[in-house]
Amino acid sequence: MPLPSPDVTDHQRAEADDFVSYLFRAHGPALLRLALLLIGDQPSAEDVVQEAFIGLHRARLRNQDKALPYLRVAVVNGCRSVHRARRRAAAFSSQHEPPVWSAEAAAIVNEDRREVLAAVARLPGRPREVLALRYYLGLSDTEIAATLGVSRGTVSSTVSRALTALARDLKEEL
Repeated sequence: MPLPSPDVTDHQRAEADDFVSYLFRAHGPALLRLALLLIGDQPSAEDVVQEAFIGLHRARLRNQDKALPYLRVAVVNGCRSVHRARRRAAAFSSQHEPPVWSAEAAAIVNEDRREVLAAVARLPGRPREVLALRYYLGLSDTEIAATLGVSRGTVSSTVSRALTALARDLKEEL
């Protein structure tokens, strides 16, 4: 176990712990919903969000205004890592089963919502991320661009193409 830094007091550590706890209570559920939408299963989504908060705690950010954007980026990147790991695992398995929504979640939502969520899950990664950040977390295009590390114009065009693809997909199902 590393030795604590001599310039960090117990009081500062306690304040940092309190701040991370506050962020978890205030934003944890929304980040979990985001991860669930991007990954498709509850346990993996919970793991991604937990790792994001652990990373935040370890990072000891000096500027608290950067904590929530840090968490959003960490959740999106964690979801990407889960998808990469799943692709690697699928390459070694003889059959691939797509992620399944939990029975609990399926029982709660109505049929139309399940169709929309399934259509969103079929989108490629970037469009799915942009839609989740916009409609689940309610972020502006500028905030989405900062979270994903792309330009604001890329966000706008990605949203437009994703919504067009969703409309086309949902019309075919109806």
